[in-house]
Amino acid sequence: MTDNQSGAAAAFHSHVFLGEGHEKSERKTWAVIWLCGAMMVAEIIGGLLFGSIALVADGLHMSTHAGALLLAALAYTYARKHADNPAFTFGTGKLGDLAGFTSAIVLAMIALLIGYESVSRIFDPVPIHFAEAIPIACLGLAVNIASAWLLSGGEHHGHSHGHGHGHAHEDGDHDESHEIATAAGTVTLEVFEDGVPPRFRLRAEIGRVLTAQTSSVETVRPDGARQVFAMKDEGGYLESIDEIPEPHAFTATVRIGEQNYPVVFEEHEHAHGSASRDNNMRAAVVHVIADAAVSVLVIVGLLLARAFGWLWMDPLAGIIGAFVIASWSYGLIRDTGAILLDMNPDASMANKLREAVETEGDTLADLHLWRLGPGHLGAIISVVTSQGHDAGYYRTRLARFKSLSHLTVEVARRP
Repeated sequence: MTDNQSGAAAAFHSHVFLGEGHEKSERKTWAVIWLCGAMMVAEIIGGLLFGSIALVADGLHMSTHAGALLLAALAYTYARKHADNPAFTFGTGKLGDLAGFTSAIVLAMIALLIGYESVSRIFDPVPIHFAEAIPIACLGLAVNIASAWLLSGGEHHGHSHGHGHGHAHEDGDHDESHEIATAAGTVTLEVFEDGVPPRFRLRAEIGRVLTAQTSSVETVRPDGARQVFAMKDEGGYLESIDEIPEPHAFTATVRIGEQNYPVVFEEHEHAHGSASRDNNMRAAVVHVIADAAVSVLVIVGLLLARAFGWLWMDPLAGIIGAFVIASWSYGLIRDTGAILLDMNPDASMANKLREAVETEGDTLADLHLWRLGPGHLGAIISVVTSQGHDAGYYRTRLARFKSLSHLTVEVARRP
């Protein structure tokens, strides 16, 4: 016997799986395109007026830079305009990953071109016009720095090879933080698990001292299970001696002296690492950073070549830049390719889904987990049970996984 997801709520749901801040990222990308376009026109016109072929060449190079960013901007715009188009079965959230994959291929071709040209110049040096080349390289660096600043907006987009945290929470430090108003001031209780097993931390306002002997936390879970956590002084805060078992959904009663303060924790699991990264913005930033890195290497190479006559420093800088760009390109191809092939984007999330389903003795017979867009995951789960639960029961159990934007549940009865 099989019980599939059904009902009006399951049949009619949103398929908009765009990342958080999608329109803001779109506006930033178009702004950088206008900046690069203006600089491109100025350099080409200036080069033609003043007879500088180097300036014209840099203007044409800027056009390729603007073209790569145009790919990202068009992906943002198209994904937004067609987000509700029923022709896209799982929405348009992956368009950014497709654009990122394409940009990565372009970056790889640029790395090969720079490497080939640099090696050719080692064996067949050409005259370098330092008076023009150095100022143009500095101008290009300034434009790239301005572009990176506009794109990032002070945020980290993971254009390097960073990995996700060791837990599935967006804040990176704790599940939830609760402020407790007491007669002697505010006390903060949080579940801390930044690279360590989860434990309670209790902090007081400056000027107030909490003692481990008169403070404790008692949890009461939905099934009635209770656990008391003794505290130890860690200097500046109290921390529970015992670890907090999963899941982190319970009522915690904080005892401070003779007073008790109840606090409700509701666990919310979020996608992290590659599952939540905006690869379209990442690709745009990589283009800008790669260009800036090459500009720095070129400036250093030109200065050394002019100062010491080391003409080989200029092509050597190009070879190093080619390897740097190729490395970033590989990272983008690897990550975006995995998403386009629907590989499991979050092994930690998959394990927690299995734990949540099998807690009461049921069996997760099959699990498909894939990325629909930045921060949006799709899942199809098949459960074998002998307890008579229906699909709605398991949907409720998995409601804390906020990144599951599209969930299909199949229930089979165990004989």
